[in-house]
Amino acid sequence: MNVKTSSNLIDHFPLQLIKTLIKIVSTVLISGAILWELGNLYAALNNWQISNDLNWIFWIDRIALISHGIEAMIAVYYARLQQKNPLHYSIYTFFVGTVGLLELKIGQEETE
Repeated sequence: MNVKTSSNLIDHFPLQLIKTLIKIVSTVLISGAILWELGNLYAALNNWQISNDLNWIFWIDRIALISHGIEAMIAVYYARLQQKNPLHYSIYTFFVGTVGLLELKIGQEETE
């Protein structure tokens, strides 16, 4: 599949809509995970006990934050290859996830 076909496939309207929905949901969930961790830190600093029933939420949010952090580091690499602002793309990719990496990768293929 060449670059032009790949780019046209991504620009198809239903896929654009899905991509936009993923960006919105991912940004909301990652922001919530950050707030959840900050709340947990605040509770720990004030010696408040958090129910053990909520441990699974903390594990899910930590896994999501770590995986999005790894994606952000990959985005820094791809942004540098394309002479784009690495900080901008790493923050963007941290919040939107894999969609941000796909956009960077397609941008790289179009320049080649």
